[in-house]
Amino acid sequence: MKIADDEKKLGTFLGVYTPTILTILGVIMYLRSGWLVGHLGLTQVIVIVLLANSITLITALAFSSVATNIKVGTGGAYYIISRSLGLEIGGAVGVPLFLSQAFSVTLYSYGLAESLRLFWPEVPVQSASFVIIIAVGVLALMGAGLALRTQIPIMVCIAVSLVALTFGAISQATGNVFPVIIPSGEVAFWAGFAIFFPAVTGVMAGLGLSGDLRQPERAIPLGAISAVLTAFAIYLIIPVLLARGASVTQLREDSLVWIHIAPFGNWVVLPGLLGAIFSSAVASMLGAPRTLQALAKDRLAPRGFGRVTGDRKEFLPGLAVSLAIALGAVFLGDLNAVASVVTIFFLTIYGTVNIVAAFETLSGDPSWRPKLRVPWPISLMGGGACLAVMFLINPIAGFVAVSAELMIWIFLSRREHQARWGDVRRGLYEALIRWALIRLAHRPMSARNWRPHVLAFVPDPVTHLDLIRFGNWFSQGRGVVTVCELVIDDLLNEDLDLMARRGKMQEELDREELVVFAEQNVVQDVVEGITNVAQANGIGAMESNTVMLGWPKDEGLLAEFLRVMRRLECLKKSLIIGRIQPRHLFRRTGIERKIHVWWGGMQRNGDLMLLLAYLLTRNHEWRGAQIEVLSLASNELMKVQTERHLNRLIPEIRIEARPRVIIKPEDKSVRELIHEESKDAEVIFFGLAMPDKGDEEEYARRLKELAGDLPTVFFVKNSSLFIGELLEQSTGEEIDSKDRPEHLEE
Repeated sequence: MKIADDEKKLGTFLGVYTPTILTILGVIMYLRSGWLVGHLGLTQVIVIVLLANSITLITALAFSSVATNIKVGTGGAYYIISRSLGLEIGGAVGVPLFLSQAFSVTLYSYGLAESLRLFWPEVPVQSASFVIIIAVGVLALMGAGLALRTQIPIMVCIAVSLVALTFGAISQATGNVFPVIIPSGEVAFWAGFAIFFPAVTGVMAGLGLSGDLRQPERAIPLGAISAVLTAFAIYLIIPVLLARGASVTQLREDSLVWIHIAPFGNWVVLPGLLGAIFSSAVASMLGAPRTLQALAKDRLAPRGFGRVTGDRKEFLPGLAVSLAIALGAVFLGDLNAVASVVTIFFLTIYGTVNIVAAFETLSGDPSWRPKLRVPWPISLMGGGACLAVMFLINPIAGFVAVSAELMIWIFLSRREHQARWGDVRRGLYEALIRWALIRLAHRPMSARNWRPHVLAFVPDPVTHLDLIRFGNWFSQGRGVVTVCELVIDDLLNEDLDLMARRGKMQEELDREELVVFAEQNVVQDVVEGITNVAQANGIGAMESNTVMLGWPKDEGLLAEFLRVMRRLECLKKSLIIGRIQPRHLFRRTGIERKIHVWWGGMQRNGDLMLLLAYLLTRNHEWRGAQIEVLSLASNELMKVQTERHLNRLIPEIRIEARPRVIIKPEDKSVRELIHEESKDAEVIFFGLAMPDKGDEEEYARRLKELAGDLPTVFFVKNSSLFIGELLEQSTGEEIDSKDRPEHLEE
């Protein structure tokens, strides 16, 4: 059965070479080559041919390289892009690719109908286009093999017309081999390039039939590259023949100058012209339903379009939709604007395929083992050239096409599409990360570059989402936040499924739209686990520098956290212990939000507390929150000195904060005063001191009393490499301030 199926599939010549060469050698070659030579001169036209065909040759090499690495399935260009860059980007170009193929049927049918006016001036163009589209659809319904076999006579007609042009040009020429034609000045070089380039955009016609090929990994490179090189040679020769065989006036004014150069012109040229246009329409009609079927198989289109119903009716649903779109487009009447957009869409696809080939090489994935290797700079240059040509041809159409693809990508990115295959993005990201880590290791860390990379330990992510959210706010979208669930168990326990737990945890975090990394670690003891995980967390120069812990219910565990703080200080990792009882976690209108920083000096914990408060206000949920820096003074003189110092300091560190120094009354304790002043604040920061060994339980009790009924409280211990330097002055000078105790207690 397998052999029988393979026998029904297409080979290199019929499946790739024929549709590609016939799509390239089309209406531009017959109707615009002479006009370009007459207006631009032979030299400029040769340069245009070299540039345009270089782009298509690079594109052919790019998708041929991919085709020799993977078996290209149904969908051609869409299949290559989606399997390399993912479903979102694949769909963003796949949907326009399908529509462009369907519209191309209309465009070619219009072109064929208008060409009939050469010998039937009264032909109704719209009606003729309808008939041509239906004929093309019926031919495609009979099967790709039969449709492509009908193109062999067309290729013979084109070959005959080329031979006739050559014979006529040689026999009529009286001047030099390379006649000198002075440019008319009416057509600019890039305008001429834009007119010529659509002639060579059929390079992927054979790729669209990838699912019908017997050996796509062999047929696509051989057929496509051969067709491109053949067309390249023909397009280099034709301008010379036209320049030798016709006068400048004929070239500029007669679009059918071929007929006058070739002997028996009407009989040998018109069949080739009409056949070339018809074959391009057939190639588009064959490609459109196959692209739609590939989209449906990946659930980017209704699944009915991907259903296999038999030998000849395999693509019937997609063919019906393609035919309906092509017939509907006839009513647009003037298709010039649509023609530009269609060409632009094809160029974006060619450019993306080049980028795919470059990214595959750059990713360094072990799975990238193509038989045909193309240096990545060449592929990247081809992608850039496609982008440039796109806007040279029509800037407005280029903007429309890119905008449409961007909107489709945004729409698909918001939907969950689980691909069953890996793509190049992961390999590329890993290569970029490695590149960045190597260079990061050679760049010294400074206080100016320091930012919180938070490692948050939670016993249960679902019940500690507020702590995770604050960790995300502290990183302000610039640092790396890792959420670690410590599992007290035996790693050898067969019933322990860490992958499932991590997946469930990440799913919950994604649902809350928290950009953090989920991690599970199996430990025997929580305290030892925190130390060990914190010590091992990170890669290269990118490691966590701030550990975040939630408020434990057990006061004894809080004392253990203080013992962990001593070890974290040895690792130069800061510690944040958060007790979160939010009033309004998210911003509400009409409420003045306050963040209080109880400051006792700027060379230990104060700089980190102020930095965290500042980073919190940089998130949109906390926009407009007022930071207040509060300090206690025992008398009026100390109050004046502290106010003077803070009023000088805060402008220098460029943080919008309001300093306030309070004289402690004799009849109130520090705790009572703090609770009175900060009862309406949303977030309060306190510094942590390092208790003496053996005093951890007593210190934990005092912290609990200090937190009391206050809403959201963070106790901060700055153990970074840059204590006292995190709020760097613009001059780079060290902040001069008196070292004062950070913890506030009775």
